[in-house]
Amino acid sequence: MSQNPYDPGRPIDPRDYTRRTLLANERTYLAWWRTGITSIAAALGAARVVPELSNAKHLWPYTVMGVGFTLIGIVCFVYGHMRRDQVDRAVREGEFAELSHAVTLVISIGGAILGLGLVVLIIAEG
Repeated sequence: MSQNPYDPGRPIDPRDYTRRTLLANERTYLAWWRTGITSIAAALGAARVVPELSNAKHLWPYTVMGVGFTLIGIVCFVYGHMRRDQVDRAVREGEFAELSHAVTLVISIGGAILGLGLVVLIIAEG
């Protein structure tokens, strides 16, 4: 058994690794929530605040952008919860839970499309 670097007289408890991994999983879950909340805040800004401040001629493109950001936020909430459960279960069973590349690809492509859409709106309305 390895020695504990903080207390050389005490061996490292293998359960410490599980505890640390579960705590890291909780922090990651909160990061999914922060991303979801940020996406919904961006939705509110894109759909309601920006058109009001810029006296936009057409409101529907901003509404579409807002709906898109909201959908990404919802995906972050739902997948973050699913991912937390998967990792928690895997750690307790001594397994590894793979990240869904499909979900992260959808979020990445969706974010890129929405970002480009906002650039187009800024140029078109400017």
